[in-house]
Formats: sequence, structure tokens, C-alpha cells
Amino acid sequence: MAKVRIHNMMFYGFHGVYEYEREQGQKFFFDLEIELPDDAAIESDDLKDGVDTAAVYDIVKYATENKRFTLLEALSAHIGDKLLAKYPHFSAVTTKIRKPSVPISGPIDYVEAETTRRRQ
Repeated sequence: MAKVRIHNMMFYGFHGVYEYEREQGQKFFFDLEIELPDDAAIESDDLKDGVDTAAVYDIVKYATENKRFTLLEALSAHIGDKLLAKYPHFSAVTTKIRKPSVPISGPIDYVEAETTRRRQ
């Protein structure tokens, strides 16, 4: 089994509970961990058995910039589901989303949501 991680992708999106968040938008930061079920990619050294990180990046970018979600959990799960649907050789996708500009009255770095979607 292999895992591939992509860290700190940044996209601008329009997600949030409040209307002003969905109108003004903000930056979101993503980490992904993709699990492969076996050693096929290791043995073949072929991208079709592994993770095309550029294509994964494009899927996350599209979902963030062209969809709208109220909850980070929903966006996170949507991305995992899209990746599992497109790549049948992925066994699981863990998506973390960090939102630095949150409507919390106090010092805070960010809020983070994480989901793991597994192939059934």
C-alpha cells in the first residue's frame, strides 16, 4: 500500500454559513492524502496505477472555485467522493480544509475540517 500526500494547496472560494462569506469569498487551504490499496504503482512505475497529482489538484481547484457549500465538511466530502469516482484504484481519500477567516470573536489561526472517504 502507498499513500500520496499533497499539502497546502490554496484556492479562493465562496463557502460559509453567512451570506457575506458566500458573496465575498476567501482563501481556503487543502491537504489531501490518497491511499492506494496495493503495490501496483510501485511495481509498475506507471502513472495509471498511481496518483496524478496535477489532475488531483485540478479537481480540488474546480470544486473549490465552482461549487458553493455552507459547511467545510460537505466540501471536504465532495472532493473525496469526486476523486474516488474518477480513480477506481484509489482506496481512500482524506481531505483537510483550513479556513483562516472565520467569524469567531477571538484570536484564532484557522478552523479545519477533515473527512475520509473510503471505497465501499
